[in-house]
Amino acid sequence: MTMELLPSQRSNKSEYSLDSLTFPQRKIMLYGANYRFRVVVAGRRFGKTVLGVTECLYHAQKAPKQLVWYIAPTYRMAKELVWEELKEAIPKENIAYKNESELSITLKNCGSKIVLKGADNPDTLRGKGLNFVVFDEVADISSETWFKVIYPALTDKQGHALFIGTPKGYNWFYDLYLFAQNPQNNQWFSFSYTTVQGGNVTPEELEYAKKAMSHKQYQQEFEASFETLMDRVYSSFNRHQNIDSGVDDYGLPVLIGMDFNINPMSAVLAQRINNELHIFDEIEIQNGNTEEMCRELINRFPDRDVRVYPDPSGKSRKTSALIGTTDHSIIQSYGFDILAPNRAPLIVDRVNEVNALCCNTAGQHRLLIHPRCIKTIKSLEGLTYKEGTSIPDKASGLDHMVDGLGYLVHMEFPINSRGLVQMKLLGL
Repeated sequence: MTMELLPSQRSNKSEYSLDSLTFPQRKIMLYGANYRFRVVVAGRRFGKTVLGVTECLYHAQKAPKQLVWYIAPTYRMAKELVWEELKEAIPKENIAYKNESELSITLKNCGSKIVLKGADNPDTLRGKGLNFVVFDEVADISSETWFKVIYPALTDKQGHALFIGTPKGYNWFYDLYLFAQNPQNNQWFSFSYTTVQGGNVTPEELEYAKKAMSHKQYQQEFEASFETLMDRVYSSFNRHQNIDSGVDDYGLPVLIGMDFNINPMSAVLAQRINNELHIFDEIEIQNGNTEEMCRELINRFPDRDVRVYPDPSGKSRKTSALIGTTDHSIIQSYGFDILAPNRAPLIVDRVNEVNALCCNTAGQHRLLIHPRCIKTIKSLEGLTYKEGTSIPDKASGLDHMVDGLGYLVHMEFPINSRGLVQMKLLGL
């Protein structure tokens, strides 16, 4: 696909022409043009403002009467950091009207309008039909601004959006980045670039930053990394090594790691390939129960060998069932095999076993996960210990998928198999 700014837009400020963009910026614009929504995670000084302004200019000229917004976290930031850039990017002879208080410019010939907005005043963002929007520093903007205000404003015109920012922990920007990575969400695409890849900061300056900042700060600000939480439970998990889009359902026995929490009921779907565990999908049922999970498994895998690795305590309790039944007996009634130890394994054992599967001392990555398993990946990356303890922080809500995974790994890949007595209940 060819993208080009109109010749009249190539002012002396060549910084805003497509030809002068860096290679990563051009890739975001040219390759990314195939997608309606793009998420860009970038280190500091990547050139986010230049990219955002250039994108606004391009989309304003795609057709007559386009309405294009550039949204910063606050009105003040929009005015101080972007307004002068936008005015300098457009030759005066191409401006039909400029409103300093509204922070808007209307272009001649096409009649399109570019407006800078601040997300700190949501009331000013309602009631508009938009063609294109840039979200700058997404992590500093409320998710409701997108889901409740801006996305509805894009729907009638099938408008596009660019989300760009630097990571700030595991918030909605992180969720959006994972969502855009899922190939099933075919209108979305994600990019990730470090400050070095942006090409705007010298190696000497980066070396100084390494010495002046903590490792976590540097990784977040300059390496554009979401993977810098302290006290991570599954510290051996690395998305670059453990996520593999080639993972698939190979028709082998389906191994189900299941957690019995009612909200949500969670399960990882995997297969054992020699000494590796491949997770090809996941199931999460909000306000669900064991019956619902079993029905879903039956629908997905009729006439397949399905083996369930549940919480061992399920043999004596139920999530939601008739009197006298248990979670295990419900699973058994659907004809599934149950594999579980007689007693629940220690949390530390399950954690160590999953970490060893993610990466052992020989550097082997034997846990491979398809990128569609967003909840599992988020849990492995984001679950931390309670401060000052060796107890996973369940208040985060990130423990459900990895608990199910832990029960499966404990049975199939135990570090210490002594005393591990397998309990197998055959389905009726």
